[in-house]
Amino acid sequence: MKKNVIAYLHTHWDREWYREFEVFRLRLLRVFDNVLEMLDKGLIPSFYFDGQTAALLDYLEMRPEKESAVRKFIKEKKLFIGPFYCLTDEFLTDRKCFEKNLEIGLKISKDFGCEDFIGYLADTFGHSKNVPVILREFGIDKAVVWRGAGDLPADFIFNGVNTVNLIRGYFMDIFSSPISVKEKAEWLENDLDKIAQKASEYILMPIGADHLGVELDITEQINGVNKYLKNYEIKLGSPFDYFEKVKFETCFDEELRDNSKTFILPGAYSARMKLKQYNTKCCYMLEETDKLQKKYGAKYNNVIDYAYKLLLQNQAHDSICGCSTDLVHRENITRYEKIIQIADTIVEELRLEYDFKTPVMRSPVLLEGYDIVKEDKGFENSILYNTQKIPVTEDLKTIYTLKKSPESRTNLNVLLSDNQLFVQNVRIEFLIREDKGDTYNFGAVEGDYGKKAEIFEVGDNIIKTSFFDIQFERSENLLHFTINWDNKLKNKLWQVRFLLPKPVTETFSEDMNTIIRREFDPDYDMLKHLPKTRGIEVKTNFAPMQRLVWAQGFGIITKGLTEYEVFKNGLSITILRSIGIISNPENPSRSTPAGPPLEVPDAQQIGRNSAEFSVGFFDIKDYKKYIKEVFPEYMELFRKG
Repeated sequence: MKKNVIAYLHTHWDREWYREFEVFRLRLLRVFDNVLEMLDKGLIPSFYFDGQTAALLDYLEMRPEKESAVRKFIKEKKLFIGPFYCLTDEFLTDRKCFEKNLEIGLKISKDFGCEDFIGYLADTFGHSKNVPVILREFGIDKAVVWRGAGDLPADFIFNGVNTVNLIRGYFMDIFSSPISVKEKAEWLENDLDKIAQKASEYILMPIGADHLGVELDITEQINGVNKYLKNYEIKLGSPFDYFEKVKFETCFDEELRDNSKTFILPGAYSARMKLKQYNTKCCYMLEETDKLQKKYGAKYNNVIDYAYKLLLQNQAHDSICGCSTDLVHRENITRYEKIIQIADTIVEELRLEYDFKTPVMRSPVLLEGYDIVKEDKGFENSILYNTQKIPVTEDLKTIYTLKKSPESRTNLNVLLSDNQLFVQNVRIEFLIREDKGDTYNFGAVEGDYGKKAEIFEVGDNIIKTSFFDIQFERSENLLHFTINWDNKLKNKLWQVRFLLPKPVTETFSEDMNTIIRREFDPDYDMLKHLPKTRGIEVKTNFAPMQRLVWAQGFGIITKGLTEYEVFKNGLSITILRSIGIISNPENPSRSTPAGPPLEVPDAQQIGRNSAEFSVGFFDIKDYKKYIKEVFPEYMELFRKG
């Protein structure tokens, strides 16, 4: 008896990647025009639009006359959209943004009449254990994943959510290939055999790929292939048909970052570090600005939603991961700058109206309890935000950027001993390593464990090294480090390594604004396991973090440094990774390309760079207190008057 294969038609739509947004959008018009026409003629039963609504809105902005057809097919359950606004990366976002993504995406989807939803995460680079928890909070009890699932079966329960593991991925473009129907059937038989090993009596098979249209004769092709298939029969349907028929039994409650079967592309955590720094700043500013404006009547709600849409567009996995063209990422920077402008303006308008102070503020006068960050020439906000006045030359004066002074300062100090740098019993090293990789994977070089910077001097608030000078300051419980330098080096990985008293066997790091525990083999050396055969991505001891990583009582809090590494007794954070190609076919850490080998000179990040991190000794249970020291809450300050 032949096994039932439920196939669904889809396209995976990166809004921007190896082509820029507007270029891809014009392609989207051709792809989706064709889909709507095929639905209208009854040539296909349904189409699954990639789990996001942003692409649909991009389409309708150019084809507004198609909206009635879209609504009709959604109502007839022939077109499925949402639940997300945009397909964001799961490790380079935070909980508030992920929730906002669902909130906005579900509102749009339901406004169009869609009622059926799957947490569709077919191409994100691994999966956070916190995502199913958030999906359940929004009433979504189904999910689809691919990367990072290792040897899990095709159907399992992921932290309480019935989940399909796409064993062979979402990328199924065999029906577009110029080979005979018989050859396609032979290829499919082999592929379905591999899925069947992990599946129950039913198999779910995607038909589609990145930015790919549906073949006009897809139904005829499937009928033709079925005549040759020995063990399977393919029937077009939707993922919802599959969920109705399958029993979910295996439970798995940890994160999905096993790269033994699929690439998880962990170098994306550190590619184009400036994007990660912008993203962290914008996530923080928007959340705090939203809290603030709601305190005073929520009149900026629509503006906040608009800013979140800009932020979520930047958090699409090929955008925030830094794996796109230089032009794409220049547009990302422009979006981030817009978000900052919006947040700053809302705060300043409210501050002028209600006369309160903020943790960082611009002021024409010095304020008690604040430190001077910088001073420059400018205009008072009372003029800039007055709709009945415009600034003139005579209004120009010195404006101070002020930062709230800590109530007390830590006793922690930096000590130089025998050309080695210490904070208490933790030694700090600054390293540069060769990187022959790309924006997806750090390209490790055999035998290269890094060149250490020489430490020349430690002063009251500065450390001089052979790589760069570092400023540091004390707050109530932490030491804060700021590195500014002019990078002139290409193809390098820059790290700060903290040498702890014992080998690092476990870390606690922030993920979706909660703390997760990870176990490590501190003796594992990726340099001794670089792949020699095709299709393998080396396992590493690199991992993503949101703002915090902690081990053995020692915590590191960063402003947009989102990657750490464990080796021996070392806990390292990446402060910069400079590479110049999207996908290097000769990457020693990944033996198969992961995308087009396009040169991207901006990813080398030549020129001015900066990195900020803070360190201290504390119990992980108290981590929120220490994060607040680095990211102060506006509302906390307002309550103090």
